[in-house]
Amino acid sequence: MRSRRGSPLGPEIFSFLILMKLIKSLPEEYDNACGISVPLKVERRVLAKRRWRGKADDGSDFGFDLDAPFSHGDCFFQEDGKSYVIEQKPEEVFRVSYPGGQQEAAERAWQVGNLHFPAQFSESYLLVENDLAVRQMMERNEIPYEEALEVFRPVVAASGHHHHDDHSHDHEHTHDHDHEHSHSHDHEHAH
Repeated sequence: MRSRRGSPLGPEIFSFLILMKLIKSLPEEYDNACGISVPLKVERRVLAKRRWRGKADDGSDFGFDLDAPFSHGDCFFQEDGKSYVIEQKPEEVFRVSYPGGQQEAAERAWQVGNLHFPAQFSESYLLVENDLAVRQMMERNEIPYEEALEVFRPVVAASGHHHHDDHSHDHEHTHDHDHEHSHSHDHEHAH
């Protein structure tokens, strides 16, 4: 950006670059006795990313370039008697209780899992995204549920998505042909 001589605009207009704190991982240690807890509120889908920006409740700006995503409740930065803590925003979910014990819990988990929606499990209920397909399945199968607004922390697949980056081969491929291709025409075109 260019400014005229004597213009009040200069390097100070880029101060936001200096004020944003870049976080790459959780601190090795942090002081549990640190006075004030300052939340940085973030949606679950953003929290699952490794690169994102956020603003804490006190206005402090943070950039995140992480090896592994943070979780709700993580203290990620301390400064001047303040502990900055990840606070995942609550979201609309369905709460599905299973008072019938393990058998009922397994059936509910299987039915919800069959839809491939994220789910969070506890001893007495499961949480699943508030989605029309889930609602319809539960109503069709007469599964009692209630709508709730909660911090949703679904199970993450242990296996994840796996890529094979090594595509080397110990054998050769040949694309030569032992026959000829003819592209000539023996007929005339009328114009």
